[in-house]
Amino acid sequence: MDSDQGKLFIGGISWETDEDKLNEYFQGYGEVLQTVVMRDKLTGKPRGFGFVVFADPNILDRVLQDSHVIDNRTVEAKRALSRDEQQSSKAGNFNSSRNYGSGENTRTKKIFVGGLSPTLDEDGFRQYFESYGTVTDVAIIFDQQTNRPRGFGFISFDSEDAVDRVLHKTFHDLNGKQVEVKRALPKDANPWRQWPFHWRQWQWRLSGIRSFCWQFELL
Repeated sequence: MDSDQGKLFIGGISWETDEDKLNEYFQGYGEVLQTVVMRDKLTGKPRGFGFVVFADPNILDRVLQDSHVIDNRTVEAKRALSRDEQQSSKAGNFNSSRNYGSGENTRTKKIFVGGLSPTLDEDGFRQYFESYGTVTDVAIIFDQQTNRPRGFGFISFDSEDAVDRVLHKTFHDLNGKQVEVKRALPKDANPWRQWPFHWRQWQWRLSGIRSFCWQFELL
């Protein structure tokens, strides 16, 4: 795709939607130069997202004002970043992470998803986020005692770019519920990781002080 100005990112595409259907749908807004549905390099299966390029970049504003349903599925349309913007975004993330060590700017292939519906299964969890990139791992966290879902989980992608696409917005509609997404940081990137250990040390010390006071009726 040579033109960036008239380019749209289309997410949440049904696996039944191909380039011809994308072209047929979006031609209603104006001349379409090109459509592409992204596919897995190994399996050839659709990855759930694609791109549309219009001849007239001004059409994008009109497209973005509407909601879109293709093959009985609501899809998400966003203005695609140009190559220069993508490079600037990557450079900005790198510099911010290097200068400040902020978790929000640390690039990662894994996201935390909070507020999951208790009826959501891993297949539905995976299918939604496959519209942003190739999902390599899915985990819904369950309570060890009750075996009930705890309302959050994790998604791993094959690239940091997929995570960047997901984080274009903080809240997503998933299985009829608003969920929140954040970058999942490696354990060694969290400066508070050692906090529970230190807290246990202080608990032990406080317990000893209390025992001493009780022994001499100071409390």
